[in-house]
Amino acid sequence: MDGIIGRLLSFSFFVILIPLFIFIGGHIALKNPDCSWDHKNNPEPWNKLGPNDQYKLFTVNMDYSKLKKDRPDF
Repeated sequence: MDGIIGRLLSFSFFVILIPLFIFIGGHIALKNPDCSWDHKNNPEPWNKLGPNDQYKLFTVNMDYSKLKKDRPDF
């Protein structure tokens, strides 16, 4: 698998993965818009997150609604 055939097989493998990254990235961006897309109107979005907001992409066995507020309000 050296030479041109190996390069074509490896390139086609990566081309097949492009739609996977597009759909998963699009789903994460549309379903969980906790990150800021607009930095002009909201330059520091992390200041508006409360202790009950989910800001991680994936956590195991964590219920954010049952957390108590341990930070002061500004």
